[in-house]
Amino acid sequence: MYRISASVLLVLALCGFRPVPLPMQGPVALSIIDRDAGEDLDQYPHRGQRWVVGTPGHRYSVRMENRTGERVLVVLSVDGVNAITGQTASPEQSGYVLEPWQSSEITGWRKSNAEVAQFVFTDHGDSYASRTGRPANVGVIGAAVFNELRRPLYDVRPRPMPAPYPMPRAAAPQAESSASNRSADAEVASAYGKAESRQRLGTGHGEREWSQSSTTRFERASRTPAQITELRYDTRSRLMALGVIPRIRPENNRPPQAFPGGFVPDPPRGR
Repeated sequence: MYRISASVLLVLALCGFRPVPLPMQGPVALSIIDRDAGEDLDQYPHRGQRWVVGTPGHRYSVRMENRTGERVLVVLSVDGVNAITGQTASPEQSGYVLEPWQSSEITGWRKSNAEVAQFVFTDHGDSYASRTGRPANVGVIGAAVFNELRRPLYDVRPRPMPAPYPMPRAAAPQAESSASNRSADAEVASAYGKAESRQRLGTGHGEREWSQSSTTRFERASRTPAQITELRYDTRSRLMALGVIPRIRPENNRPPQAFPGGFVPDPPRGR
């Protein structure tokens, strides 16, 4: 498993309206940072899912915050692809180990213990998943979280060495998405048509940058994740068309009102 440095980039969103707070269930909070805009992207609930607005061409990072006093393992999936190995994502694969209370940002696809290829919002067809023959799950970022097995202090049984990590490889195209996503997508397709139901935005394989990591041992407390979190994303215009973001009439386009409120003020003084 991979350990990430405790020193992380902290981006504060000091202004702007957050539609909903981050969900508090589960040991890890997942959020998306627009690195070019320098802001934590708002999360919008819609039909049982949570969405964020991505800006084409902008780099982003996935922030993972361990809210417990124990180590946890986070298997990170971007567009249905494991962000470390490049395999079609599955919870039993390699992930990042967070120390107690640690918050870290993952800025790209892991290329080595020292480099990543940046996450970049891009056109669906230009996404890494689509370019490697796996377009079915483009537009979703997910985390499968595992607690660590705690052994008694007197347990001196040797622990096995971690298996070598496979090199990234392209997988065969997937025939369909998960059952939960299919049901939500079916509702969208019925309203907007099949041609309009596919998400427009994906995650590209951007430029290389330095990102230090190291390997560590981690024994899972269970075979099933303690938490699975998904965040879907698309362009603002797309999310407004789907009703995820409500359309707000600009102030300057409001019609005149007969009773805007208040008392009669004095007229301006003449010069």
